[in-house]
Amino acid sequence: IGTVRQMLQHAMNGRKAFEVTLYNKDVRAAVKDNQSHVIYGDHWADAQIQDVMASDEVEALNLIDMRYPREEGFVVQKLPEC
Repeated sequence: IGTVRQMLQHAMNGRKAFEVTLYNKDVRAAVKDNQSHVIYGDHWADAQIQDVMASDEVEALNLIDMRYPREEGFVVQKLPEC
């Protein structure tokens, strides 16, 4: 299973790097039933890694939630500080 890494923000003073692992539960369910999601690609069934610069874990989660909303099926699996 491959992963894709992207940085959502560039490094800034006072920021920490967080490595966020997330997937989309709706895409995962569709792929399991040999279907495709209407909006998101099948790769979202697998864990994807996003690097985020934030002052703390709460800010990192907020940044991820703005880009990958829980309401649209995105699930954060891990959020370790790098």
